[in-house]
Amino acid sequence: VQLQASGGGLVQPGGSLRLTCATSGVTPDHYATGWFRQAPGKEREGVSCITNDDGMIFYADSVKGRFTITRDNAKKTVYLQMDSLKPEDTGVYYCGTGAWRCGYGGIGYEYDYWGQGTLVTVSS
Repeated sequence: VQLQASGGGLVQPGGSLRLTCATSGVTPDHYATGWFRQAPGKEREGVSCITNDDGMIFYADSVKGRFTITRDNAKKTVYLQMDSLKPEDTGVYYCGTGAWRCGYGGIGYEYDYWGQGTLVTVSS
């Protein structure tokens, strides 16, 4: 299983970015694929996830209404569209699969597999 995140960068508050996660070897047995982030000096935080079999989608409360997760099964790629970005969204964003927690009870930051992160900086 391999995952590679890309698309980070510097953006002003209120701006947008789209992150891309290219995957290989992911199957429905890995339950869910998603994104988590780590800001400087803070704990890791689950951001969003999508179940691999039926495509159910979940978001952290902190990003609900601003971020959108989608996937392209043909390209084996998962995207995270981030709009109305805030300085507190700054951090390294990782994509992972084999989510430990992705459901109505909440989403976590633990995954069985994850790739190198991509840095998102929201600053004026």
